[in-house]
Amino acid sequence: MGVTASSIPRPIESQHDEPSVPQPTTPGDSATPDHEKKIDVLLKSVGDTPIMRTKKWAVEKGRTIQSLSQFIAKFLKLDPSEQLFIYVNQSFSPSPDQEVGVLFECFGSDGKLVLHYCKSQAWG
Repeated sequence: MGVTASSIPRPIESQHDEPSVPQPTTPGDSATPDHEKKIDVLLKSVGDTPIMRTKKWAVEKGRTIQSLSQFIAKFLKLDPSEQLFIYVNQSFSPSPDQEVGVLFECFGSDGKLVLHYCKSQAWG
């Protein structure tokens, strides 16, 4: 199951073209109904993993960690042989089928969920 063009995040200007992909966020993005609301996710690099210029993304509540990981790997142009690890609170790696919305409800703070990503195991 590969990453398709429709699952790649786009800048906020094209948000209306592809509403199902993560979007960089800007203050005041609250025009969507509650059931379609996106979560602000802050992505931080760990170790020698490349840094994403856009760190804050609007991600659908139902998006899984696996699809987010695939997006990050494609965005960073990682080789298919390279692994990518995602951590919550710099302590544990959620399961690939875990939804971002559930993680936000349990571990989000200040209106956002902070996730760290790296190419080697860092915590846990």
